[in-house]
Amino acid sequence: MYLLTIRDGLQTRHFGPYASPREAADDLDKLQASCGEKAPWQIHRLASPAELQASLAGRGDPEPVAV
Repeated sequence: MYLLTIRDGLQTRHFGPYASPREAADDLDKLQASCGEKAPWQIHRLASPAELQASLAGRGDPEPVAV
C-alpha cells in the first residue's frame, strides 16, 4: 500500500491508501491544482505489520516493537 503526502505551506495533507504508486501519481496530478505551485510531495510505501516484524526479527532484538 502507498500513501501520498503533500506539504502546502504549514499544512500537511495525507491521501490514500493506494494499491500502487501509479494510482497515487494519478491522484497527485488532480490534487496539485488545489495546492501551491511549489508544494513538495512524496509517495510513501506502507509496510504491513508482518513485514515490519519480519525485518525486526532479523536484527536480533530481544523484545518486539509495538506497531
